[in-house]
Amino acid sequence: MKKVLHLHLNQDDTTEVVHFLDQAIEIRSIGCHGDNGLAERLIAGYDGQVDAIALDGMPDVLELGAARVAHVVGENLAQQATQTPVVNGRTIRAGLERWGVILADRAQPGIFAQKHILMVPGLNHNGLAQALARRSANIRYADPVVYFALPQFPGVGSPMTLDQAAVPTLEQLKEAPFRRIKPQPGSPGTARAADPFHWADVLAGDVGAIRRYAPAELKRKTIVVEHATEDDLEDLRQRGASILVTMMPSLNGVGSLGKWPAAVIEAILVALRPAANTPLTEDTYLDLMADIKWTPTIRYLQAADVGINKFAFVIHPLNVGFIHKHRLFRWTRFLPDELVERTAAYMPPMYISRITGGQSPTTGQKIEGYLISLAATPRQMMQRGERFTYDRLNKSAKMAERFGARIMGLGAFTSVVGDAGITVAHEADIAITSGNSLTVAATLESAKQAVMRLGMQDLTKGKVMVVGATGSIGSICARLLAQAIFDVVLVSIEPERLIELKRLIQSETPGAKVAIATRADEYLPECDLIVTATSAFGQRVVDITRCKPGAVICDVARPLDMSAAEAALRPDVLVIESGEVLIPGDIDFGYDIGLPPKTSYACLAETALLAMEGRFEDYTLGRNITIERVKEIYHLFKKHQFQLAGLRSFGGYVTEEQFQEKVELAQQYRADPKLFARVQAAAAAKLKTIPVMSKGVKASTGSGRKWLLAGAGVLAAGWLLGRKRQV
Repeated sequence: MKKVLHLHLNQDDTTEVVHFLDQAIEIRSIGCHGDNGLAERLIAGYDGQVDAIALDGMPDVLELGAARVAHVVGENLAQQATQTPVVNGRTIRAGLERWGVILADRAQPGIFAQKHILMVPGLNHNGLAQALARRSANIRYADPVVYFALPQFPGVGSPMTLDQAAVPTLEQLKEAPFRRIKPQPGSPGTARAADPFHWADVLAGDVGAIRRYAPAELKRKTIVVEHATEDDLEDLRQRGASILVTMMPSLNGVGSLGKWPAAVIEAILVALRPAANTPLTEDTYLDLMADIKWTPTIRYLQAADVGINKFAFVIHPLNVGFIHKHRLFRWTRFLPDELVERTAAYMPPMYISRITGGQSPTTGQKIEGYLISLAATPRQMMQRGERFTYDRLNKSAKMAERFGARIMGLGAFTSVVGDAGITVAHEADIAITSGNSLTVAATLESAKQAVMRLGMQDLTKGKVMVVGATGSIGSICARLLAQAIFDVVLVSIEPERLIELKRLIQSETPGAKVAIATRADEYLPECDLIVTATSAFGQRVVDITRCKPGAVICDVARPLDMSAAEAALRPDVLVIESGEVLIPGDIDFGYDIGLPPKTSYACLAETALLAMEGRFEDYTLGRNITIERVKEIYHLFKKHQFQLAGLRSFGGYVTEEQFQEKVELAQQYRADPKLFARVQAAAAAKLKTIPVMSKGVKASTGSGRKWLLAGAGVLAAGWLLGRKRQV
């Protein structure tokens, strides 16, 4: 049996037999208590008695980035042995750490992506730092805080870069005792600055340094270290840390903690060389390392974090009133609306809230989401180039990755701009969906319920109109509706695409009657159901006064195409919003998204549903939504027991009394054409007094432009102050 001596800085002495690369190895661990003389005597005493000697925490060289210096004591320790190789892990540590980061990322995709990473310390962890830096640009070094107890990094809570930390750290440590170079758990003599640790999402380096110098509160942080023990794990759990990752291979079976340091792993590789005279070169180690089959151990430390699939969803203010209502920007109501709307559009994405409590009754899978908001209204997005919104969505995707999300949904107008998510998905490192597949499925189911409640039991005898039929949602709605209601009117301002869509529907649904138009007015009196799915602003999408008695208008657009004032002109016509969804579980959005508690927009629900199913892939993108996707997402909807919420109209549920009132009025108007003509005429007269608009937006007057530059500074200052109060 091969034998390895493990000299470390603690006090306990143990002997353990492990199995590695199909061989048994006896590891004798002896604590040197930080006594260099004792270490020298032990090395000399075991020289020739064991196959390799591992010096844990006793480096011969100090490395931080490109800077390196010899440690005065460490470089002499190895010379105390003349027969047995003495190693300290330096030769293999960097390679195994780089490899370990790759394997951990494969096991838990996105675990390090876009995180704020603090090296605690970065000293002698170049491989780990390099690998993590490839997954996040936000990597900083706590070495000056750990080793010199600096009261604060330069700037407010801003940790040091590698260049700032390296040279002064190494020069002052080259003669330092080993217990200072590799701190052990315990209470520090001088408390360290807490801000750098609060800044970080990931603490990477040595578990002893983290336990000794990090604050008592490490809630939701990921800890990445070379090795750790069960005591380390319990300490981090008590501090609230979420995940522990150990980089070194486990020698105690699959799934066990990697408790042995790089020095021991290197010593074992030395002991397992094919021949005693095999040189201790990188090639020798590489050959042996190639046979190692392992994945870094990843332990979830909090029961609430185990097995949670995470997603993110992007929202934005539908109009300037939403900005005024936000708790951080209530003061903006004292400024001109156009100034606020224009200036807010340039703000970076903001974290809004955490969505908790979602769980599938079928599989038990838990989900957690993050709401991220742009500050641009739909009008501002439309007035600027596509790149303007793409750039902000890319920043949102990076923010989502930092939160651990593996899929991000595009809400409201963010799924309309440009190519409807294709560019964002190409440029982002996480999956993207517009949510439009479930929006279509929920809309059609809601529309079906609505027309049946108003008296139409045989859908095949009805007539349906789709306004905005050539858009991504409108076109797939039209194709699916044609399969249920064979008489369809397609309305769009794109006549050439209307022709193409008509031909597609006729080929998919032989026998369907399809009419096309660039305006809705002519066909409105004939239609039982009108679906509006436009991106129009400043125009009247549907003249409700022309609708037939008891018609249903399903408004899919966000913001809505139709106003409550217009809908009130025809109390017999039911105007409903697209289907809202109840996500299973005790769902809490942590923010008022404009719907009743536990109720979600279908596009948000699609993102949550894909996370619940573990489908972290680009799902609904572009303007060509497929029927197969709509049917598949509806199947998943049923599988995980999502439900449609009640039918809603302008922010409230439609009551039984309202349904009955509309049915009775429609019957009266059908029975008395003259009465209906008078009702239509009166409604048309009132409609002329209502400003022409859609989505609650009238044409911009240009007022407030002279305030733009001055107001921009005021609004930006308010935003910066507000960010400090965010969680």
